Amino acid sequence: MSDIRFDIGSLHAAYQAGTGIAEVIDTVLARIEAAGDPGIFIHLATKVAMLAEAETLGPFDPLAKPLWGVPFAVKDNIDVAGMPTTAACAEYAYTPDKDATVVAKLRAAGALVVGKTNLDQFATGLVGVRTPWPIPRNAIDPKLVPGGSSSGSAVATARGVVSFALGTDTAGSGRIPAGLNNIVGLKPTVGALSTTGVVPACRTLDCVSVFALTVDDAYTVFSAAAAHDAADPYSRDIAVQPLTVRPPVMNVGIPAKADLKFFGDASMQAGFEAALAALEAHGARLVEIPFGDFYATADLLYEGAWVAERYAAIRDFFEANETALHPVTRKIIGGARSLSAADAFRGFYALRAYKARLAPVIASVDLFCVPTAPTHYTVDAVLADPIATNSRLGTYTNFVNLLDMCGIAVPTGTRDDGLPMSVTLLAAAGRDGLVAAAARDLHSASGLTLGATGWRQSSARPASALAEDGTIEMVVVGAHLSGMPLNGQLKEAGARFCRATTTTPSYKLYELAGQTTPKPGLIRVAGGGTAIEVEVWRLSAEAFGRFVAAIPPPLGIGTIELDDGTSAKGFLAETAGLSAATDISAYGGWRSFLARTHEAQRQLGSLPSS
Repeated sequence: MSDIRFDIGSLHAAYQAGTGIAEVIDTVLARIEAAGDPGIFIHLATKVAMLAEAETLGPFDPLAKPLWGVPFAVKDNIDVAGMPTTAACAEYAYTPDKDATVVAKLRAAGALVVGKTNLDQFATGLVGVRTPWPIPRNAIDPKLVPGGSSSGSAVATARGVVSFALGTDTAGSGRIPAGLNNIVGLKPTVGALSTTGVVPACRTLDCVSVFALTVDDAYTVFSAAAAHDAADPYSRDIAVQPLTVRPPVMNVGIPAKADLKFFGDASMQAGFEAALAALEAHGARLVEIPFGDFYATADLLYEGAWVAERYAAIRDFFEANETALHPVTRKIIGGARSLSAADAFRGFYALRAYKARLAPVIASVDLFCVPTAPTHYTVDAVLADPIATNSRLGTYTNFVNLLDMCGIAVPTGTRDDGLPMSVTLLAAAGRDGLVAAAARDLHSASGLTLGATGWRQSSARPASALAEDGTIEMVVVGAHLSGMPLNGQLKEAGARFCRATTTTPSYKLYELAGQTTPKPGLIRVAGGGTAIEVEVWRLSAEAFGRFVAAIPPPLGIGTIELDDGTSAKGFLAETAGLSAATDISAYGGWRSFLARTHEAQRQLGSLPSS
């Protein structure tokens, strides 16, 4: 069997070196056979069909088609033209004559459909065992559940059968299977990826999700597929930012120690603590957040309105074919028959109240870090207690779509018992790029191999992952630096962090006098200057104009020369504003000045020790 790596950067490098697409297709089929797992796929494309689709791609061109020749799998509640859609219920099957919007966009980007993957029936479950087809085997440890509902998609990706796979995520179905199979699971902002052509679970909450071996791959797929879809009333026009680098300082919310839940799994708790230490090593300031309201929000998902929504999605089929459903699925969805409209509205009101209380909490940090799951379960344990085990797996996932958050599950290591460790980074809607940038650093720091393939992480990245747009770079030097008091103004303007660097050694930095929020002033000097630490952020032209118009004197905007050989617009001070200012150039930057001043005050006894 070919040893071609299927992470997108490596695969494209192989194509560039002369590997033929027919060899890649043969490799896909050989890996399916070698896996020996009849539970992964419900339907497979034929070799003839895949070769015919490949013929339509034209010459290798990863810039025009960022997914050129990349094999992918599709969860079998998402339509692929000419392949049956079953939602893991044979009696429900139909054969669509057109692709789901997200599949069509990925094919237009050059990706090749391999087949349709197994799932928890009607996407109801987080375990991956609620299917009339054989249960997919967890790629890391066959004793563990594969995770659901997107079980087949996660296992196919983890085994290197495909480069990526589509799942769906309503309550965690795009994150739990990723965590259990040592891969990345990107759950986008609700509405960022169209759900036209997707069998609904909870129509108001459903997301199409992406499983991949690396964060770069997941984000490349997300970028290719994200777009407003007029045919989807829940679609949203979410601006997809290029995947750059994370800010050097981030405030990361974590559950307060008293609120953490591991259900006695000490290995998972230790693994989570290790992941938090890695985050701190990457500049995170951990902020403990009471999680009671998050858990209460999660509890709503399987009460009232949202159980009724699952029933409404397949009501006619359910009433005519109740015995065709998996027993657990039938019990959960059938429970909606006893619910009233009053129950639904009670749920809507409760969610509205939790959203109002939690909105300032979510806005108070850059992102959150939670365990992807609080514990691992074996297949035997889940079959013995299917409801309670499933509910526990959703401890840190069920609230996310209800609160309109985006997230990404990322491997962070191996637990002390050898099982996979994963955390999920979460943020407010539209901040998909930030969580991906932070997740990429965590994955890299783990040193883990990819999925169950044994392939080492590579520096090769998809060309599209590094593409830039028409934004304007702006240099910040003081209170607008990441983690500083006015950094929120940049974020509110839609700015994204680009890089940390220094100026050329031709500047001086002053602590300005009389400022409500302490600020420095940067000036250019003819001689005797110093290199000053700065950050470069990117804004749209419109946001840049608004931001500049609001800058108060003595600060203004000028061109700042940077030590990396570039220049950009940034904060400079008027010399007239330097009256009574203190030259702090020797500290090398505002952050260093504040840290040294804080330490000096602490040693003098004017500040408490931390």
